[in-house]
Amino acid sequence: MHRAVAWALSTLLGASAAGLAHAQAAPDGQGIQTVTVTYTRDPVDKSYRKMIRGMERFQREHALAPQATLRFRLLPRSPTVDMHGITLRVIGDHIAVPVPVAPDNSFTLPRNEQALKEDAAVVANRKTTSMTWRAQVMTPGLPPGTRRLGDLRLECLVGMEAGLVSNSSPLFGWISNALTSPEQVCNSPDGNFLFFTERPVFAVTLRAGERTEILPFRFLYAGGEQTRDMLPFCDCQVLLDRTYYAPIWDRSWPDDTLVSFATMDDEAAP
Repeated sequence: MHRAVAWALSTLLGASAAGLAHAQAAPDGQGIQTVTVTYTRDPVDKSYRKMIRGMERFQREHALAPQATLRFRLLPRSPTVDMHGITLRVIGDHIAVPVPVAPDNSFTLPRNEQALKEDAAVVANRKTTSMTWRAQVMTPGLPPGTRRLGDLRLECLVGMEAGLVSNSSPLFGWISNALTSPEQVCNSPDGNFLFFTERPVFAVTLRAGERTEILPFRFLYAGGEQTRDMLPFCDCQVLLDRTYYAPIWDRSWPDDTLVSFATMDDEAAP
């Protein structure tokens, strides 16, 4: 998809707005110099319409996590990508809206009717395949090192609705080719939607009342099946030791189930 975007020279996204640019000088006294950019959507960019649909899905399914808030977050895919100073913009045919990015590389999207009408893209100043995108649904006040299972269920639905999973090969993608809708991916044990921890994970435990279960090894590290050839096609490429699956499809675990993490750098118990 190509978009002609009128954009001031000082605000060009050099790495993300790949394509042809040429300057057109206005007649003397008629205005400032402008630059026209032919923008080619890149796999690292996301559909603004889809991300807004993800936000709408969050509102519809808010009962899964009634106290939670939604943000989107950028994560590295390559060990060499610089995650500092990332900028985002919503770019359409005749609109460009800056999106503030927090220090943890999370952000929210403003709703803009013109951007929706123009089928705008959410563009980052980073190269293709350098980052992965996720929804972040967080209930406040949880114990440190824990997540809530209902939050994870809603993260999956929002992330799939928003089209955040990208660059997966038909041969090596970890989400089954037979599963295409958010409901299919998030409500099936074959969906294999990956979640990420903040630190390298050692074990994941579920707790709901008196019921406790340590997840088996196959729930960690993208199932332990990723080879060197497969990793470039997985969002977990550089974060493999921080990945886990959660049984979000298993309704015997209530939404208030706590998911707790033991990490590689935890001190050993006496």
